[in-house]
Amino acid sequence: MIILLFGPPGSGKGTQGRLMIDWMPEKIPSISTGDMLRAEIAAQTPLGIKTQSIIAAGGLVSDDLMNEILRSRISQSDCQNGFMLDGYPRTLEQAEFLDKVLTERKLPKPIVIHLDVPADVLVGRMVSRRSCSKCGQMYNVLSHRPKVDNQCDKDGAPLIMRKDDQEEVIRERLKTYQAVTRPVLSHYPSDQYFQISGDRSTHYIFEEITDILERELKNRLTAVA
Repeated sequence: MIILLFGPPGSGKGTQGRLMIDWMPEKIPSISTGDMLRAEIAAQTPLGIKTQSIIAAGGLVSDDLMNEILRSRISQSDCQNGFMLDGYPRTLEQAEFLDKVLTERKLPKPIVIHLDVPADVLVGRMVSRRSCSKCGQMYNVLSHRPKVDNQCDKDGAPLIMRKDDQEEVIRERLKTYQAVTRPVLSHYPSDQYFQISGDRSTHYIFEEITDILERELKNRLTAVA
């Protein structure tokens, strides 16, 4: 099974992604855009060297380069039973390229899981985040408080609010996400696309996701039989 996981910053995508990977009957890798880029750079492949030079110069990795990195990653043996992508496709061009590669490799159409959370809820979650100024450990003053106010449980260092968690920055990121991601989501037909309300507890969200995945797995096994 191939899963595309979408959700704005603060939607709980990381948590649900980890739960989904652990739940899957057949082990599949979770692949993020950042993971792919770092792996290519660390291996100093031709794609990695090219990517490194672009990033070092402050540039953005083009769709063409990102597409080739994606093609390279999903050709690896751990992807033979499927994979989950987080952060790709990020544009309509990438979505069309992914369709083409899946068809070439005779892989199934992806299942799109979209965690949808109202902007005000996302802002509330993210402005409550704090990180340790020394080790980077994350806290949330509403849901995951430190034992001592404003101090890290691990090393006692003061907690800080990151620039990325300030309201004006968050709202700008959400605006960009909506503008870029909506056309990508619209690319997928209703039988592949599942929008899930992310404004609930982790347990209820995960239960809805697994209901969808169980049904899809059953349908595909039936089709093969």
